[in-house]
Amino acid sequence: MELFFKYLQYEKRFSPHTIISYQTDLQQFQSYLKEAYELEDISVADHAIIRSWVVTLVQKEFDSRTIHRKIASLRSYFKFLMQQGKIESNPTVRIKAPKLAKKLPAFIPEDAFTQLLDQSEFSDDYKGQREKLILELLYGTGMRLAELTNLKLEDLNLSANTLKVLGKGNKERILPLNSSLVIALEKYIQKRQAAFPNNNSSFLFVTDKEAPLYPKYVYRVVKKHMSSVSTAIKNSPHVLRHSFATHLLNRGADLGAIKDLLGHASLAATQVYTHNSIEKLKAVFEKAHPKA
Repeated sequence: MELFFKYLQYEKRFSPHTIISYQTDLQQFQSYLKEAYELEDISVADHAIIRSWVVTLVQKEFDSRTIHRKIASLRSYFKFLMQQGKIESNPTVRIKAPKLAKKLPAFIPEDAFTQLLDQSEFSDDYKGQREKLILELLYGTGMRLAELTNLKLEDLNLSANTLKVLGKGNKERILPLNSSLVIALEKYIQKRQAAFPNNNSSFLFVTDKEAPLYPKYVYRVVKKHMSSVSTAIKNSPHVLRHSFATHLLNRGADLGAIKDLLGHASLAATQVYTHNSIEKLKAVFEKAHPKA
């Protein structure tokens, strides 16, 4: 199994977050094998055993998306075992996952982010400007959480109003910055240099102990400030990414351009945002059309 995780890290170039998900899923299945069948080795599991595990997950009321991910993790592992010549066939091939409920991406209203910045009190020191910049970058660029925490000072090109991010699969992309975001970055960097004059870290964001920023801190910042303007949705960094994409689409941005900004591998992943825009169009139609 350790060889599989190294394969995901070095050959597939999966993010640390994704690899942790794979580890969790396989360890959960391994625990199930021990408890239900007194088996130690995952490779001996057959179709019937895997199907019984899926049934157990459904009975425990796991979210359908979570079950899909766990099956995908298991399927990838068995595929890897076949490539290594450890097994002859993949027992997950005929496993059917529960149907996914159609879930539209959650987003905040267009004026809510401005309201968030107006209502929140950001101190003028390094910590306050760090919190403000985290929010502005997530909403202003649509970048992922992992992309934010991995930003380096060398990734910034403030004279060209752009920054470089390293996305999934180690794919680089260039993101444009609006003028207010450039000003926020310049102010933050000044505060960072004043707070840590001897810090040689290449990371844009560092903690109060001068270590690279960690995901839980970003979650806390987003939840703290977004709760003042939105209590109806889950306040997470990804909501700001969804909001970025939805608001661009609502204002007529090309779907292909949004795909490139988000770093999606295919247009299919971006098309989910069109559903939110269609719902907005329906509301306008029903309110304004005489025959609606």
